[in-house]
Amino acid sequence: MANHTINLTDELYSYLLEMGLREPEVLKHLRVATEAEELSVMRSAPEQCQLMAMLIRLTGARRVIEVGTYTGYATLWMALSLPEDGQIITCDISERWSFVARRFWEQAGVQERVTLHLRPALQTLDELLECNEVECFDFAFIDADKENYEPYYERCLQLIRPGGLIVIDNVLWGGSVIDDTKLDSATEAIRAFNHKLKDDPRIDLAMLPVADGMTLALKR
Repeated sequence: MANHTINLTDELYSYLLEMGLREPEVLKHLRVATEAEELSVMRSAPEQCQLMAMLIRLTGARRVIEVGTYTGYATLWMALSLPEDGQIITCDISERWSFVARRFWEQAGVQERVTLHLRPALQTLDELLECNEVECFDFAFIDADKENYEPYYERCLQLIRPGGLIVIDNVLWGGSVIDDTKLDSATEAIRAFNHKLKDDPRIDLAMLPVADGMTLALKR
């Protein structure tokens, strides 16, 4: 037994997926299709997405904001977990990757639940705030350019209702956050962001060693 998180070998991770993952066929196909795409490493991990789907159900979320769509794998997990009248607003800038995403959303029959905005995410978030959508969302997932994590978070915090949840990906950044030789802008941005959330009195906080690190911020 251990009193800290176990290290996962490739073999143990395979066992985790075999025993703990209930991934619908359409999501399996999307995951495989994403492997053929450039920068496929950006796809969210299946166990991470399954956890978010469960969190959406547990919180009774109906309206979701996603910052960073890529091929829509996480989007599809979340859309499948929503009630029929649920809604996801997702933000990306890539026509190519969004084409893949739309194809699988349609196959899963959830395309009516997903609204994709192809433009810089801050424009969409600011527009929602201007349209009086403050505290009108239940759940947010941030997984995009790291340098803008702080402004994404601040806008999502306004859009999420009290008791709503914000999930932030890549907060351990492959271990670079504790490597003093890593001084690139993305790593520095994540370090600063993690420090900010640690002391943010507006939320309850949990940082989890899931995938590349995943922070849960529950709005007070």
